[in-house]
Amino acid sequence: MAHIWAKRGSRPRAPRDRGYTSAYIFGAVCPDRCIGAAVVMPEVNLEAMEAHLAEISRRVTAGAHAVLVLDGAAWHTSPKLRVPDNISLFPLPRYSPELNPVENVWEFLRANFLSHRVWDGYDAIVDACCDAWNKLMRMPEQVASITTRAWAQVRI
Repeated sequence: MAHIWAKRGSRPRAPRDRGYTSAYIFGAVCPDRCIGAAVVMPEVNLEAMEAHLAEISRRVTAGAHAVLVLDGAAWHTSPKLRVPDNISLFPLPRYSPELNPVENVWEFLRANFLSHRVWDGYDAIVDACCDAWNKLMRMPEQVASITTRAWAQVRI
């Protein structure tokens, strides 16, 4: 949910689209390297998740291994999911979105780039999602700030 400034007691107008066309951003970030990988898909399903994992795998530094924090969505936990060798999945406990750093990414994107707007169709929605993600990726300090978690630090 996004907020706007308005005079107390007023009911500010905001654009509203009564349509139901959607696109879905599958995104992951590395707070230490301040980079991310994302795909924008028309549906949320196993194939979309596999495309996302393939994109993350391409972005992992050679010789490194990524740990991807996930919530309990069905497409995250399917036994049919093909996970690249350089990625391990780390499922969070049920009903704990506050533990997932990427939830802050979605909130930031909605609040700063994607809320209170109406687009002319699916292609415009995809363009807006890609543009929003790319803008965030050009803000490395913001990426680190909203996704770093003390519990996720490597301890040697």
